[in-house]
This record gives sequence, C-alpha cells and structure tokens, in this order.
Amino acid sequence: MTSSGSARPARRNTASPDAANTASAAPAVKAVKAAKALKATQALDSGKTGKSTKIKSSKAAANSLSKRIKNNSASKQEAAPLKDNARTREDKDQPLFEDIRYLGRLLGDVVREQEGDEVFDVVETIRQHAVRFRREDDSVAAQTLEKKLRALSPEQTVSVVRAFSYFSHLANIAEDRHRNRRHRIHDLAGSTSQPGTVAHALDRLVEANAAATPVLQQFFNDALIVPVLTAHPTEVQRKSILDAQHDIARLLAERDQPLTARERLQNDSLLRARVTSLWQTRMLRDSRLTVADEIENALSYYRATFLEEIPALYADIEEALVEHGLDARLPSFFQMGSWIGGDRDGNPNVTGETLENAITRQAAVIFEHYLEQVHKLGAELSVSNLLAGASEGVKALADASPDHSPHRTDEPYRRALIGIYTRLAASARVRLGEGVVPVRSAGPGVPKIRAIPYGDASEFVRDLHVLIESLAEHHGASLATPRLSPLTRAAEVFGFHLASIDLRQSSDIHEAVIAELLRRGGVESDYAALPEADKLRVLLAELSQPRLLRSPYVEYSDLVKSELGVLEQARVTREKFGARAVRNYIISHTETVSDLVEVMLLQKEAGLLQGSLGNPVDPARAGLMVIPLFETIPDLRNAPHIMRDLLALPGIDAIIENQGKEQEVMLGYSDSNKDGGFLTSNWELYRAELALVSLFNERNITMRLFHGRGGTVGRGGGPTYQAILSQPPGTVDGQIRLTEQGEVIASKFGNPEIGRRNLETVVAATLEASLLPHGNAPAQLPDFEETMQTLSDAAMASYRALVYETPGFTDYFFSSTPIAEIAELNIGSRPASRKLQDPKQRKIEDLRAIPWGFSWGQCRLLLTGWYGFGSAVAGWLDASDSNVERERRLNLLRKMHKTWPFFSNLLSNMDMVLAKTDLAVASRYAALVTDKKLRKHVFERIVAEWERTSNALSEITGRKERLSDNPLLARSIKNRFPYLDPLNHLQVELLKRHRGGDTNLRVRRGIHLTINGIAAGLRNTG
Repeated sequence: MTSSGSARPARRNTASPDAANTASAAPAVKAVKAAKALKATQALDSGKTGKSTKIKSSKAAANSLSKRIKNNSASKQEAAPLKDNARTREDKDQPLFEDIRYLGRLLGDVVREQEGDEVFDVVETIRQHAVRFRREDDSVAAQTLEKKLRALSPEQTVSVVRAFSYFSHLANIAEDRHRNRRHRIHDLAGSTSQPGTVAHALDRLVEANAAATPVLQQFFNDALIVPVLTAHPTEVQRKSILDAQHDIARLLAERDQPLTARERLQNDSLLRARVTSLWQTRMLRDSRLTVADEIENALSYYRATFLEEIPALYADIEEALVEHGLDARLPSFFQMGSWIGGDRDGNPNVTGETLENAITRQAAVIFEHYLEQVHKLGAELSVSNLLAGASEGVKALADASPDHSPHRTDEPYRRALIGIYTRLAASARVRLGEGVVPVRSAGPGVPKIRAIPYGDASEFVRDLHVLIESLAEHHGASLATPRLSPLTRAAEVFGFHLASIDLRQSSDIHEAVIAELLRRGGVESDYAALPEADKLRVLLAELSQPRLLRSPYVEYSDLVKSELGVLEQARVTREKFGARAVRNYIISHTETVSDLVEVMLLQKEAGLLQGSLGNPVDPARAGLMVIPLFETIPDLRNAPHIMRDLLALPGIDAIIENQGKEQEVMLGYSDSNKDGGFLTSNWELYRAELALVSLFNERNITMRLFHGRGGTVGRGGGPTYQAILSQPPGTVDGQIRLTEQGEVIASKFGNPEIGRRNLETVVAATLEASLLPHGNAPAQLPDFEETMQTLSDAAMASYRALVYETPGFTDYFFSSTPIAEIAELNIGSRPASRKLQDPKQRKIEDLRAIPWGFSWGQCRLLLTGWYGFGSAVAGWLDASDSNVERERRLNLLRKMHKTWPFFSNLLSNMDMVLAKTDLAVASRYAALVTDKKLRKHVFERIVAEWERTSNALSEITGRKERLSDNPLLARSIKNRFPYLDPLNHLQVELLKRHRGGDTNLRVRRGIHLTINGIAAGLRNTG
C-alpha cells in the first residue's frame, strides 16, 4: 500500500460565502450529488440484469456543472503553495507523511506475504479508484470501482476489508505520534504556552488579574473534576488489537531517536513482526462482549496511562503554581469515575455480582500497582542512619516492621517500607481474598507474615507522608521525587477503589420495584397508578419512619431481588473500600420528583440511607447522592421545576447538607439530540444549565453538572477545551464531571503522552471557565438568546419533519444504514435496540440514541451533527422584509459567532461534522433503499439541507472551505479518508449481498469488519 501523503484533498463538500459563488455552487453540488445517487441507483437496479441504464439529462447536467466546480477547486489548489504558512505546514508534516508511507509499506509487504500478489494488487486497484472517486466528476472511477467490488470473492473481500481497516489503525498511530512530536518540538523551543495547558490557563488568569494566590488556593480546595469512563454498544476494538497498537506506537516513537544501524534494523524487524501479528490477530470477537470484558478493557487504560500520568499531572500543576505564589500540596481535586459494572439502564447483564466483580478487579489493579511501587522503593531508598538521619515517625514504622534482618538494621526506610508492604498485602488479602493479588515472599523458608491490614487508604497515605517529610527534613527531598511522591499522590487519588463506580437505572424500573414493595407490605395496592402528589405523600411517609417495607418472610420477584441486591452490594463495597468507591446513583429518564425520592426509599431498604426525614435527632442521610439525568427536550425544559420541587420537600435539606451542601445534575446529550436535533439539543442544554445554576445559587447549594457527552458531535462530542469554555456563565465553577465513551477512550487515552495532555486540558479549561471573566456574557446576550430561540424552534421543526413526520423514514433509515447489522455485531454487553428484530415494530423512538448516531456515521452522513441548522438560518434570513433587514440579521449572526463562545463552539463542531460528511459515499447507501420514490424523496431532502447548512455556515463565518481554521484536523482527514472510503464502498457491496440472501459467513464477517474499520477511521464514533 502506498502513502496517502500525496492524496488529493477532498473538496466535495465546500461552499463559498460569496453570493455569486453560493448561487452557482449550490445547484451544481446538488446536481452532481443527485447524478451520483442516480448512478448508484442504476447500479443497484441493474444488478439483476447486468445492464446499465443511462440517464442522459442528469449525466449531462452533472458533467457541465461539476466541470465548473473542478475549475474552481483547481484554482484554489494552485494558489495554495504561494502562501508561506502552507509551505511551512507541509514541512512540519513531512515526518508524518514519512511515517504513514513507512507503515503503509510494512502493511503492504505483510499483505503480499500473507495473502499473495493477487490480493495485494486488488487492494491497490481499489485504493486508486476510491481516491479518484473523491473527485467530483470521475464517473469512470465510480463504475470501475463498482465492477471491482462486485467481482470480489467472499474470501478476497474479507482480506481487502482487513487491509484497509488496519491501514486506518496504522494511520491513527502515525497521527498520534506526530502530535506528540510537534508538542515536544514546541516545548524544546521554549515557545509560549499553548491553549489547553495549565500554563496557558494561568497566563490568561494573570492577564485578567484573576490569579491571586488566595483565589487559586480556594479554587483547588473546592474543585472536583472527574472524567467518567463508560462502556457503550458501539465500542468495537478488542483489547488484543489495542495492545498491538500500543506496541507499534512505542516502536514508532523510538525511530525519532538517534539509532545506530543495528538498532534501526532491530526496530524495523520488531515493527514488521508486530504488524504481522496484527494481521494474524482476529479483529472481531467470536462472542458478544460481556461486562467482565468491558471492565478489563477499561482497566487497560489505567495501566497504560492513568496510574502514571495523573500523579505526573498533579506534580506539573503544583510546579506551575509555585510561580504564582501557591507553594502547597494540592488536595485530590481530580479523580476518575466509571459506569462499567454499575450501569444497569437497559442492560440486564449488570447485577450485584457484576458490581462486586468490577470493584474487585479495580482494587486488584490498584493494589498491584501500590505493591510494585513499594517494592521498588525498598530497593531505591537504601538510606543508612549512619549517613543521614530519619524522623521519629520513620523509626517507629521501622520498629513496627516484621523485618529483622541484621543486614538492614541501619536502614530505617527499607525496614519501614517492608512493614508498609506487608500491611498493603494484608489489606488486599482481607478485601479481595487469598491469592487475588500477587505478593512477593520474604524469602525462601521464611513463613508468611500476617500483618495488620490498613483500615482504609488514608492510613496508607499517612505512612507514605511520614517517609516524605522525613526525607525532606534530612536533606533527602530529591529522593522522594521519582517514585515516592507519585505513589503518595496515586494513593490519595485512587484510594483502595481506583475509580468511583456510579450506579444507574431507569426510573420506570424503580417505580416497579417500589410498587411491589408497597403492595406486598400492605401500604398501597397500586402505587404506579397514583397521581404525582399522592406518590410523594406515600414515599415521604415511608422515609419518615424507621420501619422497612421489605420482610424476610415474603418472596419477592426477581426484579425486586436484583435491584435491591445491587444496592446491598454497594453498601458492602463502601464498607470494604471506602465511601468514594460508590457514591452516586443516576436516574435515567427523570421526569418527576417522585423518580428521585423513590431511589431514596430504595436506599433505605438496602441500609444505605440512615435516619429519617424530619427527625431533628437522627435526620435522613443518604449514602449515595441521588442524581437526576435529564435527557429529552421536554425533560430538559422541566429540569429546573423538578429540582425546585425536590428541594422544597420536607427533610431534603438535611440530606443535601449531609452531602456537603452539594447536588449533582446530569444532562444527556444523546437523547436530546435524537429527540430535537443538533441545534435544539445544544440550546435546550444551555438554557437548562442557566436555570439550574440560578436555582441552586438561590438556595446556596453547590451545583455540579455531569455532562453525558459521547464521541460524536451529535452526542455532545468535539474538542473538550472549547466545550467547557463555552458553558453558560457560572455553570462550571470548579465542579464538573463528564463521560468519556466509545472509541474516544482509545483515541484520547491509549497513548500515555496524548492521554496526559487530554487530562490536562480538562483541568485547564475548568480553571479558565471558573475564574476568568466569562466570555459567554456579551453585551448583546439578550438579542443573541432571542435569536437562538427562534433558530432552535425552526431547526427542531425541520429535524422532526424529516425524522418523525416523513412517511417511510424508519424504513429508509434501516435500509440505508447498517443499523440492523450493528445489532448483530458482538461489540457491547448492552443490546442496541429492544425491538430491532421485527420490521413491523421498528420505530425510531425505540432505538437507542447511541447506535442511532453511530449508524449515521457509518454511512458518512452524520446528520445528527448538523441537520436543521441550514433551514433555520435560511428561513430566518429570508423572512426579512428588506435587504437591509436581512443584512442586519446576518451581521447579528456573525457577531454571535465572533463574541459568543457558545455559538462559536456550536458552529466549529458543525464545521467539523460537515467536513467529515460525504454525500457521494452516502448516495451509495441511499441506493440500498429498494423503494425508489422513498429513496429519492428522503435523500434529496438530506442533500438540500446539507447545502443550506454548508452555505449558511460559510455566510456566517466568512470561510469558504470547511476546517479552514483547523489545519490539523483538515490534514488528518486528508491523510485518512482516502483509505476510509474503500471500506464504505465495500460495506455497501456486502450489505447488498447479505440482504439479497447471501448466507456466506464471510459476507457477514466482512460487514462486521467494515463497521469496525470505519469506526476506527472516524475516531469519534462512540
């Protein structure tokens, strides 16, 4: 395989902001797209006869208009080299192109060696025609590509799919390596701090006179920042593949160092071996992923990145703060969270046993880390009291140690560390069982030492601090820096639990459990049928008395036993591993106040809620914070009212007080997008946040927002730095939790260097959003918000008109995307949809939001990240009663873009999605819809809306081409997408065969491989 470095950049989906150009370009693009869609349709329709029907008028129109686009694009390409910065950028990226070419050659050699020249030649031919297909007018390449794909045998198809999939993986590795390379060059040059770093955040604070030492100290004392890893139905990479990628990335990084000829040959050999191993490794799972598998996948990122990089991040922040007068050890404001093992919403495979397994595996990983680090410290801290002193605290630890070797009588630190090691080993044994965590023996013939286990992680931390303070007092502070200080920080952050596991369940499940408990307890015969006010009356009455509803003499349903079993396991987990191990309970589909209070009553039944409501002597204290998740557009609009009514209930104030006067609220990006479209989802989230922060400020309660963001822009994805800075005024304030999902986890945290920077970005953005004068409060904010409301209403109407009101749209979606095939793929422990199997029961409403967005990404339309915006803007501008008024409105939009971070970030994310959208590729998926009238009607609407959106974006921003302000992402798309396109073309061909009745298992496997490869190529599909 050859390099994509010289591949022509895609310019299909560009639009000019100039009126004349826009007027001519839009119909031209539309004609070309319509022609390509017709060609795809012809290919599908002629498949039965082998003949092609020519539609001369469409072809002529396409050829005529696409020629003008080609000339316009060519003139831009010719002008580009005249720009100095373009030349500089190309020079800077030369090492990247070399890496891609090198890895491509390696993969090509492996394909030729493993599969033969014939397969290699087929891969090359398909690659060349797919690249040409990206050019507007190359219909010959499209026809040749069709013929080549149809001619592939099932065996060849699988090999070709694997080749392009693995090239996507290797290109991603090269991209990541280049990012690390550029950052290192920047640091070595001593350049100014970069956005997204803590140094840059502090520089901005100094400029704004907001970096006073007490202000910074207060921020870090109060802050809580928590990324939360989640497993979702579209997480497709196997751990074996991830491990191989880590090795290849490490070996590729070695090549940047000066190597001898022998070392370079050895590196070449190892890389070739790893690529060969990758080729011979099964890409797909034989069986559906289990929750246990998801737990292990997540833990691999702790070993690869978090255990080392989070303590390093703390050290870097403390070092930077010294320059600003804050010379103090920071509290553990940055921690990790997880849903894996506790998220039961829609996943019946998660039980109390699953939760126990999750916390056990997490604890095993962190205990192994602590034991290994303490062992290494014992080898390193060979300080003799004959040469340096030790504090009384260290001497006490040494005296309490079971080590009595005459060789170490003068080495108090080593003896102390042996004592610490034995207590750690005992702590692991008492919590996890004998032999779960490997423990080093004291030596041959020496009996096992039974030390007293630590009561909790804080005792372990205290012992480590005794060592640090003693070293500092006796001229040995530098000895703590390499390992002891990072270990101490790790112990403070990770405790004995590693990450806090959230519990999550749907409100309707809670209601069913409560209804059964009340009925079997003789309290209320039909709780579910009660009005809201009566439900609250019953719930509050039960919470106001010590009596339990559950009786040991009654046999309850499996549902009740399962749900209470999870809560009981949470109580046991907290007792074993500390309160931080499980501290949040999230309620999906929160629609009423009773949805929240029901979980408080369930906690009482499981022994997690102590005391009773309204009791001044023994007030109610919930073990787990009850967190509402507001997901749909109506729920977001109702969120402030629900929380206001909750806070007004008698006795709830005591529960909030016991939580440190803090309350968390989770906001869902996925369902709100599926419900109302991209623009409306973002706007309703913004409005809900403002209303909630106002409410909690009135009550003097700290509000922490938990952002349920996914990988795709349609699910709240996009650059984290800009996303946090674009939050409404006062909604961050040092408090934020956010999910990290799907393929994003691998791309963000698979590489330690990149993972470290992504973690720092969250801290830097939170620091800036909390302390800088807020950019989301410009002088014209009322006008901006009024305009946004108008646009939101129109965008939602346009989106819902397509998705929910177009007859046959459900059939179009299921036919033109691989959603049904995604449901078959063993990529997650949770089902993609509850009613996918029966076409008569299929409804968009029943489909989960995550596979909904994932499917649009597979067919390269990604409409969840842009649909409706163009109609909304065009309608608002066209409603002007004069050209002067139209210009005024357009200037207002331009000002919103320039001065309002919320709107600017919205458009930036949309720009990225439009750049990744490929209408020509999407037209081939549309051709899978057998109803020609439905196909034409829906796809033409989508194309027309894409044009309106692209034109509106260009008119507002003044940028003619997509990603003109983001050259790094533009470069990435240029490098990777010519190798991604063949996977789409192959997927379409395989879907035709599969749906046409081909039962060959290789066809089905090929479809699943393309799903995996496209997800890897897009990178932000989770």
